[in-house]
Amino acid sequence: MPITEIEGWELVWHDEFDGDAIDLTNWTYDIGGWGWGNGEAQYYTSRPKNARVENGLLIIEAHQEKYENSYYTSARMLTKGLREFKYGRFEARLKVPAGAGLWPAFWMLGAHFDRHSDDERNHWPFVGEIDIMEHIGREPDLILGTIHGPGYAGAVGLSRWNRRDYPIADDYHTYAVEWDYDGIRWFYDGELYYALTRDVTGNREWVFDHEFFMILNLAVGGQFPGPIALDLEFPVALYVDHVRVWQPVAETAEADS
Repeated sequence: MPITEIEGWELVWHDEFDGDAIDLTNWTYDIGGWGWGNGEAQYYTSRPKNARVENGLLIIEAHQEKYENSYYTSARMLTKGLREFKYGRFEARLKVPAGAGLWPAFWMLGAHFDRHSDDERNHWPFVGEIDIMEHIGREPDLILGTIHGPGYAGAVGLSRWNRRDYPIADDYHTYAVEWDYDGIRWFYDGELYYALTRDVTGNREWVFDHEFFMILNLAVGGQFPGPIALDLEFPVALYVDHVRVWQPVAETAEADS
């Protein structure tokens, strides 16, 4: 299907997941089951069982199974070191899974993030985080858009709740941010629902003027999504139709004769 042009924007990178395997020039994996700073229950793997391409979709699938030191598995995929961008429009068309305790997300971290670094400037939240979409399964009609930085992270991140009058998991929806020097704007199916300007942080540092990489993941349990529903039937999946990055069309300089 042809990609619809967006006036004023130029498509600079995209993954439509049309092949028969995940494109490793675009994506890599986080691996492990240490809770990921949120007390999460899943072990992230790179197995096709947890992340694969089928029928034009990226499928990130969580299973209830004993694996290493965890009782759930899933996948967390990222473009770190492969596809990193400063400013632009970042968009994904997704179908999230339903169920209390699930936490699918499409988000971004500063490209210099390194949890093993001795320099705190390479750690969260100093690198900056842009949450394009988070869905908490116990709130089926809700998505969230948030930024995190030094002094406004975690529970005090700058966030907007976007409630609808239907369950988000019922269908595919398109999530996007438009990010530039002046600020960040969040869109749900083309509708603007949140906008922040760089002065919103006051005397706290605005940490969104460098390259970022993208992340797609499906977490299970943890402090934010809360307990996993006892009647939740696994496997469950986050379906990704596409991920696209746009940047403003360069203005055409007027030729002087």
